[in-house]
Amino acid sequence: MTKPISDKAEIALEYPDKLYVGTFGRSSRFEAHLDPTGIALILEKPGADDVRKSIHMHINFGLFADILRELASTVGHIPNEDILHHDQLTQAVAELHKALVGSPVKDSP
Repeated sequence: MTKPISDKAEIALEYPDKLYVGTFGRSSRFEAHLDPTGIALILEKPGADDVRKSIHMHINFGLFADILRELASTVGHIPNEDILHHDQLTQAVAELHKALVGSPVKDSP
């Protein structure tokens, strides 16, 4: 199930001889979930063939943890007056933490 994007995302995919850039805004949708090895993220912009686009990403848990640590070390870059985004991030991280703490850890076979 996909959900509406509440803000926006900008994606750039760069190859030596090509550059693909896409923006996903409020008319777009997203899906994010955890699977046994990491996180899956899909961004979709619906529409006719000439405007429709999507990206699909999978990031293993170790890299995702590294990304979260890097984000934590740069949180000071959020402007002090940007209370809305600070609060949104604080609430989302709290929900993730609560879910992780409340989730039973399965023993390896």
